[in-house]
Amino acid sequence: MNETATRVFVVDDDESVRGALARLLRVSGYQVECFETPQAFLERADLTGTPACLLLDLQMPGMSGLEVQRKLDQLLPIVFLTGHGDVSSSVDAMKGGALDFLPKPPSESQLLEAVDRALKRACEESRRRRERAEIEERMTHLTRREREVMELVVTGRLNKQVASDLGAAEKTIKIHRARVMEKMKARSIVELARLMRKAGIRAADEE
Repeated sequence: MNETATRVFVVDDDESVRGALARLLRVSGYQVECFETPQAFLERADLTGTPACLLLDLQMPGMSGLEVQRKLDQLLPIVFLTGHGDVSSSVDAMKGGALDFLPKPPSESQLLEAVDRALKRACEESRRRRERAEIEERMTHLTRREREVMELVVTGRLNKQVASDLGAAEKTIKIHRARVMEKMKARSIVELARLMRKAGIRAADEE
């Protein structure tokens, strides 16, 4: 994994903790950005661009780590750090999508392993978002009729069946189908169906 293409955000109200975490992470090759308060993080952190994860203190004045987690709504993989952990908090954090829940102070190996897992998750999610955006961009070139044909052919219907469903000539459906395959850059109906699933588009028989 290429740490130079990723970032780690650290949010903790304890300056000594922030400093220790930042030093360890930077020495280990990570790009680090530290914030003293959740408000500062939410206002100033650039959450676009390179994949990132968040090391987040659970208990902080003004806004708890769980509140920050809810505001982010799984935008970033989160590793919680706490000196005041309890079972209910860890359960809530995990239900909210937290990747890890570590007691303070975590060991160096424990922390670095958690960050590595979180950044791998972030990179995978970033890849999926880019792939979906590319598929959606291809779909903008489809006409309304081509979109209808696409949603039907991926169900396994023959051209004549699609023609019957849409009240069109089979010859016309063949033309639409060829244009769909070309615009979506799909080499087979199986690949076309996979692209649709990645874009969150349901086939006609899944409505």
